[in-house]
Amino acid sequence: MKFLHSMVRIQNLEESLDFYINKLGLIETRRSDVPAGKFTLIFLATEVGAAEIELTYNWDNEEQYGSGRNFGHLAFEVDDIYQICQKLQAAGIVINRPPRCGHMAFVKSPDGISIELLQKGGSLPPQEPWLSMENTGSW
Repeated sequence: MKFLHSMVRIQNLEESLDFYINKLGLIETRRSDVPAGKFTLIFLATEVGAAEIELTYNWDNEEQYGSGRNFGHLAFEVDDIYQICQKLQAAGIVINRPPRCGHMAFVKSPDGISIELLQKGGSLPPQEPWLSMENTGSW
């Protein structure tokens, strides 16, 4: 068995692509527009061949998807937890659970999906300004 992808429904195509590609650093691996079903599927990954996130954008959708906790979160291993959190914060992304421990942080996508960032190879030594930061929201 091989993990293929997780699907996330999105409300705003441009805002979501900006978050996942420009801010989080994923790449678009493929895209399918399905006029008969009035939806677009966009697959994103950390690299070609890696597990993917399938963003599902339903055209002309007025339904609010809500933020049920039954989905959980997406998790990504990062080379430098502090560097990625600084980059995201500078881009206007709220760090909901700062990386005070040097190992884990949480942010949210524009659609309220929790994104867990995990330090590759174990925790980095704790450092400011992250040590003194409070949680700024649920994750």
